[in-house]
Amino acid sequence: MATKDYYSVLGVDSKASKDDIKKAFRKLAHKYHPDKGGTDESKFKEITEAYSVLSDDRKRREYDTYGQAFAGGSPGSAPQGGPFGGFDFSQFQQGFPQGGPFGGQGGVEFDFGDIFGDIFGGSRGQARTPRGRDISIDLEISFKEAAFGTSRSVLIAKVSTCSLCHGSGAKPGTELESCTTCNGSGKIHETRNSILGQFSSVRPCTICEGTGKVPKEKCAECKGHGVVRKQEEIKINVPAGVDNGEMIRMQTQGEAIKAGIAGDLYVKIHVKPHPIFRREGSNLIMNLPVKMTDALLGTTMSIESLEGKTLEVKIPPMKRAEELLRVAGKGIPLEGGRGDLIIRLEVALPHKLSGKAKKAVEDLKNEGL
Repeated sequence: MATKDYYSVLGVDSKASKDDIKKAFRKLAHKYHPDKGGTDESKFKEITEAYSVLSDDRKRREYDTYGQAFAGGSPGSAPQGGPFGGFDFSQFQQGFPQGGPFGGQGGVEFDFGDIFGDIFGGSRGQARTPRGRDISIDLEISFKEAAFGTSRSVLIAKVSTCSLCHGSGAKPGTELESCTTCNGSGKIHETRNSILGQFSSVRPCTICEGTGKVPKEKCAECKGHGVVRKQEEIKINVPAGVDNGEMIRMQTQGEAIKAGIAGDLYVKIHVKPHPIFRREGSNLIMNLPVKMTDALLGTTMSIESLEGKTLEVKIPPMKRAEELLRVAGKGIPLEGGRGDLIIRLEVALPHKLSGKAKKAVEDLKNEGL
């Protein structure tokens, strides 16, 4: 049998340090671990075999001196059972006995929890707080409400904290007792077999929902769950300057969960169009028709602002058929100030001319106008 190059298997140099070998093994173990699905199990066994030799100082010295044929025994001999002799890969299916190739005695010592922690569900020692489901709603408001802000109360059907037991799940006046299923820890330890032996995982107890406590007598309202689905009125404060399509996030106003934090409520804003104004950033835009004579001579016109106040706007003699007039501070309120009102002046031509008006226009024409 050809000698395997364990350094090539792990993709490291023959002078690599133990840390480099461990890092290489961790990377390859992530890639080829059978629990990842669709991987080559033989490849995973091969890199594990290489790591079991190169991470052990004695075996690595023998391998460097005699090659694969040392078989964990005397140099130059390969006992029955293949080049690795006592390295029986059937142990991958049966679980490693104490002192086996990855045991604490006579074998390679390394922390499988450290190497495969994220393969089996996150890093150790970090318990995540349960979180309720996020919910979203749509809210339609007027153009003026979007500009200056408003408040709305909406009725939402969602999972909320039980108002009778205040989330404990216990009948008012009764106590909680330790959960017998998880012995009050709130966690269930499960063990499963893999080609690397037995691995333990931890999940929240479904009986006490991760709290470690169960009610002696269940609440009649929520049946011991601490939460109940009901309609709840929520006040939504829409800030000034909100734009169409924007989302307002209301923390902890989503669905509740026992022994955890509630999710968030997302409110999508829909702004109804205004018959006169439209928005461009923080500015308001409006069109204002001006009679031809006023465009030529200038005038003063009264317009209604977005907040409903009358503004007297002085229009100077126009030099073009369309001009822009800016009224400062009458646009959309935003943090640090307010935009402007942009008035687009348009000369309104008459549909029909009287005889007198026609003669006056002809006179203007004769003047070169």
